Amino acid sequence: MKVTVLGVGRVGSAIAKDLAKGDEFAVTVADLSKPALAALEGTPGITLRQADLSNARALREAVADADLVVGAVPGHMGFETVRRVLEAGKPVVDISFFAEDPFELDALARSRGLTAIVDCGIAPGCSNLILGYLESVLDAVERFECLVGGLPAVRTWPFEYKAPFSPSDVLEEYTRPARFVQRGELVTRPALSDPELLDFPGVGTLEAFNTDGLRSLLRTSRAPDRIERTLRYPGHIEKMRVLREMGLFSKEPVHLRGGTAIPLELTSRLLFPMWQLGEREEDLTVMRVVVEGKKDGRKVRYDYDLFDRYDAKTGTLSMARTTGYTCTAGVRLWARGLYREPGVAPPEFLGRAPGCYPFVMQELAKRGVVFRETVTG
Repeated sequence: MKVTVLGVGRVGSAIAKDLAKGDEFAVTVADLSKPALAALEGTPGITLRQADLSNARALREAVADADLVVGAVPGHMGFETVRRVLEAGKPVVDISFFAEDPFELDALARSRGLTAIVDCGIAPGCSNLILGYLESVLDAVERFECLVGGLPAVRTWPFEYKAPFSPSDVLEEYTRPARFVQRGELVTRPALSDPELLDFPGVGTLEAFNTDGLRSLLRTSRAPDRIERTLRYPGHIEKMRVLREMGLFSKEPVHLRGGTAIPLELTSRLLFPMWQLGEREEDLTVMRVVVEGKKDGRKVRYDYDLFDRYDAKTGTLSMARTTGYTCTAGVRLWARGLYREPGVAPPEFLGRAPGCYPFVMQELAKRGVVFRETVTG
């Protein structure tokens, strides 16, 4: 089966390498960046293709002979990329976490008889999968909470943070208003709001804050309480709030003596080099999903805990592993016919479908990404 991976950053590369193992897939990777492609040169089972994926014609040519496409481009390109892939008549598994509503593409996917699995990463992704699965086995789900963060293993001044995925997508977390559900009502709060200190085994005290991470779960779940919060080392939030309140995350032009400037573009230019993880710099992923509900008339609580670290043997970042291997599990689901429903499918749809939840969890466990499940009640 031919799979084309669009975008070969660190997560896209991890996806391509995992799919290329064995003889199940013939993998082509497409990206504009020569250095990104060169990093995969000589990898067995992978064909390289340089292409400007922002160009509609170039993208169509890149996916022309694919049986399935993986979208791993930055978020600002994600929606249009998925739309163009569907217009080209190809099913897609996407991790770009674009800001637009993915269900706007549902009619297109259905009209072509195509599956579009979106947000197929760690969070959103596994968190949705878990909730969807538990909604199918419990009589009622009353509360869902996801706490998640990708962090450098070593804290360094001044920001005590580095981005294991696209830094531009990180800034979106810090600026986009956070939507969540309390007592069945939609609540909107500023990003970075309601900081709370929490302890996690293996890493210690982290700070949780509101971000707009529920995405499709705002629409697809009926749990009266739903929230996702991002985790960082204590102190990072306040620094980001200062930058935001200064207007340095604004997209509105500022008039200067020599012309105009977009504050966010300048901030990004200065921050991103400082947020890049080094070649062998280690990261970790911390995640806790809590689901409370009822089964056979009694209250029950499920806790899922994940603590994952950089893989020194392969040089693969933890965030690339946890996000990328969830995505490759989604690819294998489709390839083996376990889920091929036409239309847009966020991971909670997979969780509700027979056999998909255990398949994804087993695929992750094979690669050392293991959720610890605790059931009480």
